[in-house]
Amino acid sequence: MSLSERLARILARSEALKAELALGHSGESSIRAAKEFSELAPLVQRIAALEAAERARKEAQPLLSDPELGELAAAEIKELSERIPRLEQELRVALLPRDAADEKSAILEVRPAAGGAEAALFAAQLFAMYRRYAEVQGWRFEVLGYDPSELDGLREGIAEITGKGVFARLKFESGVHRVQRVPETESQGRIHTSTVTVAVLPEAGEVDVGINDADLRIDVFRASGAGGQHVNKTESAVRITHLPSGIVVSMQEEKSQHKNRAKAMKILRARLYERNRAELAATRAADRRAQVGTGDRSERIRTYNFPQGRVTDHRIGLTLYKLDRILEGDLDPLIDPLIAEDAAQRLAAEE
Repeated sequence: MSLSERLARILARSEALKAELALGHSGESSIRAAKEFSELAPLVQRIAALEAAERARKEAQPLLSDPELGELAAAEIKELSERIPRLEQELRVALLPRDAADEKSAILEVRPAAGGAEAALFAAQLFAMYRRYAEVQGWRFEVLGYDPSELDGLREGIAEITGKGVFARLKFESGVHRVQRVPETESQGRIHTSTVTVAVLPEAGEVDVGINDADLRIDVFRASGAGGQHVNKTESAVRITHLPSGIVVSMQEEKSQHKNRAKAMKILRARLYERNRAELAATRAADRRAQVGTGDRSERIRTYNFPQGRVTDHRIGLTLYKLDRILEGDLDPLIDPLIAEDAAQRLAAEE
């Protein structure tokens, strides 16, 4: 089906939905119609912009021979002839099948890999970077688990990031992040290389993932580590093992056993949902461990080089000399090209 035929069908469907909604009926069918009409609205606006540009170019053609307006008409035609292909490309991208998880909120998991204390320090920096980015985007960032290490490092950080389209923006952050810098404890000034693994999982509800209580083993124990004064008094910490998959989630962030269990279930559900998605998608890993690799220094999606102040994303060969701004949460210059490259690859696969 040609692009023009697809656009004509979208316009016809939008008009049909508009007429249906104008009848003022209530019920589930009307709710579905309103939702579909709302989802089509951005496409309809893009189509209108394309049609307006094509119409303006056609209307300018006869003016080329006008002695007074010919020069202006030629300039307008030139500008429209450059704009129309861009509008068509934007529509092709907008028509690509959407990832069902794109509009979901996400679970972020950050852990140090190779590099010891230096990796733990950088893990804390990355966790803070994503927190700042969430603030810039107007998303809610709730820490589900934070296990600090010595020197203000991080052994494990888990957060729930809530908002519209969170997963669509952050899903390309999953993988091994490599840092190159001179540690404060390095007396010889040598550059050390360390790695941190980042996993971004689409948040799943009970509708997305059904979990049978019989498949769970739930253990409770006394919290340990840098918590409150309650750590040795009550069995508030929770460990949930999903027996069929072997996935284990522990949570001791809260003083309440009930709250720790709820948080652990949220993480378990997200991991199972991503696991199911991975099995269905041939281009994705078969399990969650493959998403972040082993953490070996040679496996990396991105390098943060402190001596040169640069960040390089190895998947698209993009290098930016704005390390400080990126660590402050200015991630769009990295995320936007990744989204564009993904769209380009999917478009090429459809041709």
